[in-house]
Amino acid sequence: MLLTITSTTEPARDLGHLLRKHPDRLQSFSLPFGIAHVFYPEASDERCTVALSIEFDQVGLVRGRSTATDGGGLVDAYVNDRSYVASSFLSVAIARVFGAALGGRSHDVAMAERRLALEVTLSPIRVRDSRLAERVFGPLGYDVLSAPVAIDSAERVGANDTVTIAGACTLQQMLAHIYVLTPVLDGEKHYWVGDEEVEKLFRFGGDWLAAHPEREFITRRYLKRAPRLARAAVLRLAARDASGESAIEESPGSSGRELNLERPMRLQDRRIAAVVEKLRDAGARSIGDAGCGDGDLLAAVAREPAFERIVGTDVSVRELQRAKERLERTPMAQSQRDRIELFQSSVLYTDRRLAGLDAIVLAEVIEHVDPPRLDAVERVVFGFTHARTVVVTTPNREYNARFPALPDGTFRHTDHRFEWTRAEFAVWANRVAERFGYTVTFDAVGDEDATLGSPTQMAVFACA
Repeated sequence: MLLTITSTTEPARDLGHLLRKHPDRLQSFSLPFGIAHVFYPEASDERCTVALSIEFDQVGLVRGRSTATDGGGLVDAYVNDRSYVASSFLSVAIARVFGAALGGRSHDVAMAERRLALEVTLSPIRVRDSRLAERVFGPLGYDVLSAPVAIDSAERVGANDTVTIAGACTLQQMLAHIYVLTPVLDGEKHYWVGDEEVEKLFRFGGDWLAAHPEREFITRRYLKRAPRLARAAVLRLAARDASGESAIEESPGSSGRELNLERPMRLQDRRIAAVVEKLRDAGARSIGDAGCGDGDLLAAVAREPAFERIVGTDVSVRELQRAKERLERTPMAQSQRDRIELFQSSVLYTDRRLAGLDAIVLAEVIEHVDPPRLDAVERVVFGFTHARTVVVTTPNREYNARFPALPDGTFRHTDHRFEWTRAEFAVWANRVAERFGYTVTFDAVGDEDATLGSPTQMAVFACA
């Protein structure tokens, strides 16, 4: 089996520092099932590729063990594809050989936290569904290509693929994704699955798996042959999300401070009315409220008969339950209620259920996203879904001076990662519009101050 990782972020040879493997040397490492070799087919400042190749001790792996006669018998125990197909053995090798990088440990913290342009190839890997790689890696924001390995025997063509994924992330994130998802692609575990495997799943998947649309499928396949552990892990992931433990952005919600500041202006009501007006003006028929929280906007949109499909998503199960209860209390005919769909999702990851909508709304959402992750939000909302209309609202930081109860330099919500001035918001919106082929117009929400502007700023993106 062969794993290659290529960096094109200059200086690309930093990849060697992060992996603690010198690009100019071949290095070999003993493993319980063979030997791992690390070498660099190319290593320049423009492009650097590291390769991890595993040489199996196929005989030593099964000799003298009772499992040698399990399943297909002694012949199958010795004659199989384990020596060349990427599997859970590759995950073990990654942990043993690239353990420092997988754990995010580095002598240079800034280097370890840097997002790199990375491309990874796994080959060969056993596949039973050519769409599986896209299914598990795609929602993480990667470009995914899965192609059959050329094999002389016509009977075996299509049995194994070469999977290539490419994207911008830290090396630690990339290794964690490969560590967890390679056994999921292979569909087998070649060693005992116990409580330790559950802890590994949470150690390397805990900060992204909770919001993955295929988290239950991934968990059950990763913990194959241990259904009790898989069920417990799925529940634990759901609880982790609901309690806000996940490192993925929690649902914005509303802090008491923000509510108290904005309530006298009825700003939430005015914000919702402004968004609904923009959706109506755009002629949208299907609406997605990404980061719907407890359903304020959904309830307003549901009252509009022109909207034929209404989707509400949030990363928090707790917030989705609150939205569901809110909508149940909203008077409407059953035919109107049938238009509404709620499901867990995150604007950080591609989700096919959001594709094809006329309009996407990010109402008071982007300010809850860590700035390094805004690129992922942009690629998902403006690139992947490419809705005809995207409406974004966010606080205007300049207006905070009008709130006497808000200390200088603090944000309106304790979970806000930033708050933009009007100029900063315009720079971001114009850049996004140019990058993804939209035009953008700006509007103000709330009473305007001649100097400070309005409390909420809005951008409406339309396909150019």
